[in-house]
Amino acid sequence: MDLDAFAAVHTPEWDRLAALSRRRRLDGAEADELVRLYQAVATHLSTVRSTAPDPVLVTRLSDLLNTARTRVAGSHEPAWRDVTRFAVVSLPAAFYRIRWWIHVVTLACLAVAVVAGVYVATDPDALAAMGPPSAREAYVEEAFASYYEPGPGFAGVVWTNNAWIAAQCVGGGITGVYPLYVLYNNAVSIGATGGMMAAYDELDLFLMLISPHGLLELTAVFAAGAAGLRLFWTVVDPGHRRRAVALAQEGRALVTTAIGLAVALGVSGLVEGFVTGSNLPWGVKIAIGVLVLAAFWAYVYVLGRRAVAAGHTGDLSADQAGEVAPAAG
Repeated sequence: MDLDAFAAVHTPEWDRLAALSRRRRLDGAEADELVRLYQAVATHLSTVRSTAPDPVLVTRLSDLLNTARTRVAGSHEPAWRDVTRFAVVSLPAAFYRIRWWIHVVTLACLAVAVVAGVYVATDPDALAAMGPPSAREAYVEEAFASYYEPGPGFAGVVWTNNAWIAAQCVGGGITGVYPLYVLYNNAVSIGATGGMMAAYDELDLFLMLISPHGLLELTAVFAAGAAGLRLFWTVVDPGHRRRAVALAQEGRALVTTAIGLAVALGVSGLVEGFVTGSNLPWGVKIAIGVLVLAAFWAYVYVLGRRAVAAGHTGDLSADQAGEVAPAAG
């Protein structure tokens, strides 16, 4: 099909539909004409998609039909089913697709943290670098435990701090270097703190205080780093897709992941703000931490596997994202 000729023949109809869609008021004849043109242009879009899927023309007609559909049917508030679809399809699919990246990043960060902790706990010079003896003793004996004060204000501060770390990993992901820098510093900091606590025979206190909220909190930070690195790798190896298309698709899926991480960090912030520093037995606190982490991975693996098997990726739908030119291979 000759697209130029097709467009030349039908452009008057498209322009007329656009004009009617913009009018604030329509009489009876104009309303009937709007519906008739909407149906005609829908047929034109179907023809273009099936015979010569030019992305520019398809996007133009899709936008035109979306505007006309709103004029015909009236605007409406976003349906709850859209929110539900995001929560049970798009979000778990986005996490599931990067699950191995998350696992690898988690193992690497844990290894760095353990090495840093052992180094500080066993090397006097490394321990001395953590501060003067009086400051270290005050931190171990009082400051570390007193930091976890129950309450909504503390939970909000924790969520903001962790969300900022995750945002740096996600936002700087395209560089491939910045997420590694953030993850490395975070792992060294946690490991060194644990090593200092171990040097003063308070490793059990460190683990008890960090476990209730830290299991999910650190997993979310690792997931943010993994998502950022996945975006960088898309630039390096876009696969069968054109690099620009692949980057756009993965970038939109990254936004989906970022929203999910904000929620996960919010949950960990609530645990840290109301559970970690509470008077609950330590066994109950740690059980809560394990439970929320297990719930996260069950959500990813159960719903995510199902969504990916159905063809979802966490990206927008074709109508929302716009058409792209087909790629060979």
